[in-house]
Amino acid sequence: MKFCDLSGKTALVTGSSRGIGRATALLLARLEARVIFHGSRSSEKLASAVAEAGNGAMALAADLEKPDEVVELAETLIKRSIAPDILVLNASVQSYATLAEFDGTEFLQMFRANVESSCVLLKRLIPEMRRRRFGRVIFVGSINGVRPAARLAVYGATKAALMNLARSAAAGNAPYGITVNTILPGVIETDRNAERLSDNAFAETLRAKIPMRRFGTPEECAGIVAFLASDAAAYITGAEIPVSGGWQL
Repeated sequence: MKFCDLSGKTALVTGSSRGIGRATALLLARLEARVIFHGSRSSEKLASAVAEAGNGAMALAADLEKPDEVVELAETLIKRSIAPDILVLNASVQSYATLAEFDGTEFLQMFRANVESSCVLLKRLIPEMRRRRFGRVIFVGSINGVRPAARLAVYGATKAALMNLARSAAAGNAPYGITVNTILPGVIETDRNAERLSDNAFAETLRAKIPMRRFGTPEECAGIVAFLASDAAAYITGAEIPVSGGWQL
C-alpha cells in the first residue's frame, strides 16, 4: 500500500468549489478516495472540480448558513447510503469587522456557517463512523483562532469555537477508531484573500510578520489534510497543526 493511499474511502469536503477545499478534495481524489464536493449552490466551479476529480466524484449543494439545508445535506447522504469515512469541515464565512463594527446579522451568519453547520454534520454522520469503528474528521480552522486579529474578531472567535468542538469530538470518539484533528492555516493565497493581498504595501507588511517570509498555498494545506485522513495518522487525534509558515510563534 502506498503512503496515504485512500482507496476504498469516501470523503465529504465542505466548501470544495475553490481554495483550500478544492485543493484538498482534488488531492483526496488523486489518492483514490471517492469525493463528495460541496458548495453553497450549484456552480460552474463546483462542476469543474467534480469533473477534474473523476473516480466517482459527485457534488451536493447546501447553504451552511441555513440549518435546514445542512440537515438536508446529511440526510441526502444517508438516504443514498453514502457514508463518508473522511469528513473535512472546511467551508466558512469570513467578514472583516472589528468588535466595534460587527453587526448581528454577520455574527449569526458566521457562527451558523462556521460552527453550527459543523455540529449538525457531526451529529448526523458520526454515528455511522462509530458503527464501523473508523472515521477521520479534519477541521480547517485558522491561525486566527489562536492568534486573534482585530479586523477578524468574530471570525476568529468562530475558529476558536471550532477548536474546542474538535477537542471534545476527539476525546469522545477516540474509543471508536475515529480521529478528529484541526489544521490552522495562516495567510493562504486563495481567491478569498486575493483582494487584500493585491494591496502591495499591506501584503509586504503582513509577509514581514511571517517567519518564513511568504504566504502559503492551498496545496500545502491539502497535503496535511490528506495525511491526517490516512492510516499513517491513525494514532493522531486532538491535534492542532499550524500551516502558517511559523506565524503562530
